[in-house]
Amino acid sequence: MAKLVTIYGGSGFVGRHIARQMAKRGWRVRIAVRRPDEALFTRTYGAVGQVQPILCNIRDDLSVRAAMVGADAVVNCVNILAPKGKSTFQAVFEQGAERIARLSVEMGVDRVVHISGLGVDPGSDSPYIASKARGESAVLKHRPDAVILRPSVIFGQGDNFYNRFAAMTRFGPVLPIVGGKTRLQPVFVDDVALAAVKGATGEAAPGIYELGGPDVLTVRQVVEQVLKSTMRRRGVVNLPFWGAGIGAGVLGVLQFLTGGLFTNTILTRDQLALLRADNVVSPAARGFAELGIQPVAAEAVIDDYLWRFRPSGQYDAIKQSAKNLRAD
Repeated sequence: MAKLVTIYGGSGFVGRHIARQMAKRGWRVRIAVRRPDEALFTRTYGAVGQVQPILCNIRDDLSVRAAMVGADAVVNCVNILAPKGKSTFQAVFEQGAERIARLSVEMGVDRVVHISGLGVDPGSDSPYIASKARGESAVLKHRPDAVILRPSVIFGQGDNFYNRFAAMTRFGPVLPIVGGKTRLQPVFVDDVALAAVKGATGEAAPGIYELGGPDVLTVRQVVEQVLKSTMRRRGVVNLPFWGAGIGAGVLGVLQFLTGGLFTNTILTRDQLALLRADNVVSPAARGFAELGIQPVAAEAVIDDYLWRFRPSGQYDAIKQSAKNLRAD
């Protein structure tokens, strides 16, 4: 019988790419999510019955254990951008990660892959960054043989970074940004997924891998890439952190006053903390080279999904071609 992988958070941005690649390799894939009815699209990634979404709550031992029965490997890529209700950073990044790692030992799972983030630091003032770091420690306590992946900002169809800037280009002549000089190393979601697949299949040695794309870019350069891809002209204004902090505070108060009906994913204090520090791979860290992966640059990919933010959408290329013909 084909081997089985359980992917916690397998219907999310990164998880669905891992699921697709594992299915292509002939593995049975179990998608452990809170809302399996919203993950039915993953069943098309393989043959009939090869990919199965199931109900799972990572805050509950019984639920996590049930999703792990018979699994040869597990991948934890559950992520939240901001806490909401019971889904706090501590519950998801720390307790959830610890639970998956601990139960993987009990259930005799061969390999564990944990998706973390680049720049994690237990001493950070950012609850997001500090919680991610504590989650890594909890995983390694139970599974010192785990593969931990620390990607930089991830791009690809459905990302929360390039798409957000692209959406902002549609409104007004000015595009405000924060941390314009902060350096990032955008990494393609398919490359991150392939790294996770190699960890799950045993092709990657245990340990921590920092994953960054081939280009180191400032936030401003990322925005310039977006403007070029969306064929728009906007004045880019770099806001001071103190001004952005006031805006984040107002949005946080609005979330509190509405009792969570409005969820602030626009700009949070944690996001500002992330933008204060460079997010690039350490020269001494293991990364794509050790995994035998050649990462793809953002410029080679973003046109494939940012075209919808162009003034005329998919017709802009046709209009430009017509202009060139008239010019000739």
